[in-house]
Amino acid sequence: MPQPGRTRAHAATWTIVTLLLVVGIAGTLIVPLYARATPALGGWPFFYWYQMIWIPLVAILATLAYLLARRAERARRAGPP
Repeated sequence: MPQPGRTRAHAATWTIVTLLLVVGIAGTLIVPLYARATPALGGWPFFYWYQMIWIPLVAILATLAYLLARRAERARRAGPP
């Protein structure tokens, strides 16, 4: 039988993983956030540099989600202490 504290920690970890991935997806799919030309940065309209910023940001978010999921899976396989 799983311990209540361990189950809540496991659910919290998967909630965080889900939120990390949703932020990465929603930040680029909500077009009204970035459908404009100003402010320009280095001659690039806002639309372009906003999208370019999300490339490394999504990579970081996905890496964090992967590491958390891997840690949760290892804890689940290890079983109760």
